[in-house]
Order: sequence, then structure tokens, then C-alpha cells
Amino acid sequence: MTTKTTPQHYHKTSITLHWVMLLLMIAVYACIELRELYPKGSDIREGFKTWHFMLGLSVLMLASFRLIFRVSQTTPPIQPAPVQWQMISAHIVHAFLYILMIAVPIGGWLILSASGKTIPFFGLSLPALIDENKELAKTIKNIHTTVGEIGYYVIALHTVAALFHHYVVKDNTLLRMLPKK
Repeated sequence: MTTKTTPQHYHKTSITLHWVMLLLMIAVYACIELRELYPKGSDIREGFKTWHFMLGLSVLMLASFRLIFRVSQTTPPIQPAPVQWQMISAHIVHAFLYILMIAVPIGGWLILSASGKTIPFFGLSLPALIDENKELAKTIKNIHTTVGEIGYYVIALHTVAALFHHYVVKDNTLLRMLPKK
């Protein structure tokens, strides 16, 4: 099995991880938003929170693998090459997306740990990362929530940029991440 990218496309593993991560991120955000429709303490609200935690930890695992895989691969060039400010902007957005996919789930794990709660993961109970500390849990939760909310805008920016490149600039930015025909 080859682990190389083609000149026009990312490796199929990168492409698959990209789109699976999108679906996971949609599910993570949906769970935390849908919980608001139900009263505090209700079983369905708690279920959405549990799924939010478990899917968030799944994001962490896959994003870690994705990052390791990404640094071991070459990136297919954008053709025609974009201007410098667009490349810098893209690197900043991608860095924030990785922070969102790695640091935010770790923050969620820290919140549960500092709250003295169980860390559920598909039938497993993961170990606490830190000792119980309710004040620290509140601080981490505020950061977690803020970065998560900023994530909506960064994900939207990433999407709009890809569509802009595809439909307006007409380069291969989006095509590089689509499955090959």
C-alpha cells in the first residue's frame, strides 16, 4: 500500500479522515446544541451530553492520528498557486482547526476530571487527568465553551474558503480533498 499523495490529491487516508472528522464534528456540535431542548437532569439531555463527551474524545483520537499522518505526507500543490496572504490565512485556519480537534476534547476531559465525574467512552470509564477541583473545572469549561463557539466561525470560514477557491478562483483547493473518481 502506498502512503504517497498524488500530485493532484491528498492520500486516500487523509481524504477519508477529513470527511469522517467533519461528520464527527457535526455530531459533537449537534449533541451539545440538542441537549438544550430538554430540561436539566432529564435522561435525554444527559444522553446528549454523554454522546458529546464520547464523540469529542473520538475526535481527539482521530485528529491525533490525522496529524501524525499529515506530517508524514506531502501536500499536493494548489494549482494555480494562491497569493501569499491566502496561504498564510489557510495555515492559521488549519492550525485553529487542529487546536479545535485536539485541545478542546482534552479540555472536555479535564472538565470532567476536575468535576469529579466519570469520563465515559463507549462502555469504558477513562481515568481522570487531574484531581477534582470545581473552580478549575469552571475555568476550563469557560475556555472550552468559548473556543468551541469560535469553532463554528472557523469551520464556516474553512468551508466558505474551499467553495470560494472552487467556484470563484477555480483552482484545485477543494478537488485535492475530494475522493478520486
